[in-house]
Amino acid sequence: MKLTAVLALVSVVGLAAGPADAAETFDTQHGKIKVETVAEGLRSPWGIDFLPDGRMIVTEKVGNLRIVGKDGSKSKPILGTPLVGYVGQGGLLDVMLHPDFSSNRLVFLTYSELSPDRRVYTAMLRGKLRTDDRQLDEVKVLFRQSPKVGSGRHFGSRVLVAPDGNVFVTLGDLGNRDLAQDLTGHVGKVVRLTVDGDIPNDNPFVGKSNARPEIWSYGHRNIQGADIHPVTGKLWTIEHGPRGGDEINIPAAGANYGWPLVSHGIEYSGGQIGDGKKLMDGVVPPVTTWTPVIAPGGMTFYNADLFPAWKGNLLIGGLRAGAIVRLELDGEKVVREERLLQPIGNRIRDVAVGPDGAVYALDESEGSILRITPAP
Repeated sequence: MKLTAVLALVSVVGLAAGPADAAETFDTQHGKIKVETVAEGLRSPWGIDFLPDGRMIVTEKVGNLRIVGKDGSKSKPILGTPLVGYVGQGGLLDVMLHPDFSSNRLVFLTYSELSPDRRVYTAMLRGKLRTDDRQLDEVKVLFRQSPKVGSGRHFGSRVLVAPDGNVFVTLGDLGNRDLAQDLTGHVGKVVRLTVDGDIPNDNPFVGKSNARPEIWSYGHRNIQGADIHPVTGKLWTIEHGPRGGDEINIPAAGANYGWPLVSHGIEYSGGQIGDGKKLMDGVVPPVTTWTPVIAPGGMTFYNADLFPAWKGNLLIGGLRAGAIVRLELDGEKVVREERLLQPIGNRIRDVAVGPDGAVYALDESEGSILRITPAP
């Protein structure tokens, strides 16, 4: 299904220029919101999560992991992070704290890594953040994408701990689209691991010949956004299409999502993808698609109380859209769309909900973190 965008933030009610505590106010379909810059000076921020005390932990694609205070103060880079392949779209990418971080201090990072022959691919590690917040200890690489065929594109790279305690890692096709249908490798896949990097016994391809047991789903192009539905516990993902055809999926165990056999987009040159098919037997159709693209970054379900009208909505960072794309859902169907922050028009790389119920966005264009609350 192709969405028709509902552009709601068309008037700026108040503007203030100056320091980081300046705020802007916008109209939305459910009342006015206040947008303020809470941190500045980040270098290509990519992923964000929250410490139990409300401070933020943020990746910079250049290779730094920092803690950002509520007052916008930035820590020195945390030690113990990996040497990243800062090539093309690669670098230090996602960060996620274990749901039991308060007791186990576990942090997961995804990043691009260089092979000895200078190929680039996605990897994921786990470390333990010291109580002084200065260093990751007990660092263990839990996953490396194979085959190592990348040259700087389509790393995917979200990491999530599911309700059952297992870990999902979303991957891109590394610019080698035909490998997305090849079950002997991880290219264009979602993989599922235990928290220690082992293979869960109920993974769909365990014990099957000519298939990697880490694989959960396949036929993906470049998944850069993912979250777990707060009610159903299902994994939801969003991936970049080519020229058109960004899509949301709900990856099921062993399911094929079609890339590059089917696509709702076309080649950048204007030609068709493969045979030009959008649907095919044996391929799960997307929940929804966008043409023109929004170029999705991270996404999250809103499940807090600060914005009651948004509860259960899906919030998506839009790079090309220059907005947070808010989707209202009816079960697994999208019924309405609104684009927030569009008057600002910057590239939103990631979006998250803080412990305070506010929505936080990584503004890649400005290297800043925005905080969104209801306007008084």
